[in-house]
Formats: sequence, structure tokens, C-alpha cells
Amino acid sequence: MRSVIVAPTYNERENIEPFLRAVRSAVPEADVLVVDDNSPDGTGDVADQVAAELGQIKVLHRPGKTGLGSAYRQGFSIALDEGYDIIVSMDCDFSHDPRAITDLVAAIDRGDDAVVGSRYVAGGGTVDWPVHRRLLSRWGNRYVGMLLGLGVHDCTSGFRAYRSVALRDIDPMSTTAEGYAFLTELVRRLANHGYRIGEVPIIFRDRERGTSKMSSRIIIESMLLVTRWGISDLIHRRRPRRVR
Repeated sequence: MRSVIVAPTYNERENIEPFLRAVRSAVPEADVLVVDDNSPDGTGDVADQVAAELGQIKVLHRPGKTGLGSAYRQGFSIALDEGYDIIVSMDCDFSHDPRAITDLVAAIDRGDDAVVGSRYVAGGGTVDWPVHRRLLSRWGNRYVGMLLGLGVHDCTSGFRAYRSVALRDIDPMSTTAEGYAFLTELVRRLANHGYRIGEVPIIFRDRERGTSKMSSRIIIESMLLVTRWGISDLIHRRRPRRVR
């Protein structure tokens, strides 16, 4: 099956070249779509240079920084239009190990419709992450689980693989979240449509180069949206459908 890795970038000049080379080494048959939000540090230009050398890499240059959700929506739209069978999403700062892409794709091959690279299942974990980030992530995911009941341990992980027919069916272009809540929004839609969502363990490593894009605004947006979705599901007594 044809696969593509969609990687949003903003000020990742130090990471983008080694990331693209690592992806090519791990999954040489896969294509890559870099979605760069006009990074002031020249990330997009470096990506263009590596793309010209390695091939099978496209770089989408967006006019400005408009959020993670917006970048993924546009990247997913392009991937779906170009007819890929499997669409992988991941960060390019090496918090997601490119060597684990094959594990996610293998789970799709075994029958899952979407696969989350999870820090919170047996075998998963985090390395070199500050305590406050670990607590925020773990309790944030527990809050999501309590309110939405999706049966997924790591709804905020951005390292995922989707079967294109499932991703197209949930219409990511109509989502509204911009920060990490976008990732939860997709899981919620997949579950509510009855798709099979798998989880494979990953070791999440804190970035060594560059700065995190996490902010208080992103955290607040995520909490407010998850609370709103939980209340809406309770009012409408909507729970995830049985797996197809």
C-alpha cells in the first residue's frame, strides 16, 4: 500500500535534515510531505534542498503560522487527494522515532483503521521529559478518557497512522481545533464512527534541539474543547459505536 508521512514544521531547521534522512532510511518506499508554516529560521528552504537530493519528498510552504490543526488539515487534504492508502503523522524533532513508523503501518496491515503510537500502554513511556510535562500529559489523557470514554490511552499523541478511507470518512477538513486538541478531535470522530483504533507502544523522547511549541493557550484550548465535547456527548447520550 502507498504511504506518506505528513510532518508539520515551524522553526525546525536543526532537525529537518536529519529527520528526513532518518525517515528515508527507516521507510525508503514511503513519500514525505513537509508542511512548513513559513518558518523564520529557514526550515522550509533546508527541506527543499534535502527533497531535491533524496526525492519522494514534497514541501508545502504555507504563508504563516496558523496552528497544528490547520497544518494537518491541509497536509491530510493533499495526501487524500493524491490517493495514498496509509497516512502517517509525526513530529520532526525526534520525539517520535522514525524507526517506529513500520510498527504503526504493520498494525494497519493487520486490520486497524487507525493506530496511535502510545506512551501509556505496556512497553511505552517517556524519556528525558520534565516532570511537569509528564504529569500534564498523563493527567490530560486521563481527563480525556474520563469525559469522552474513547478507550484510547494516549489521545494526544501525534504519532499515528491512518487508513485513508477512515480518515476521509471523518472529514478532518471540518474539524475546528488548532492545538493538540485537534488530535483528540480526530480520535473522537474515529471512535464515534465505529472505526478500529489500535495502539502500539512508543518511547517518547524530549527534543534535543529547538524549542517546544507547547503553550498555555494550547493547554486551555484543549481542556475547554474536551469539556465541551464531553458535555455534548452526555446530553446526546452519544458514546463510541461498536468497532466495525
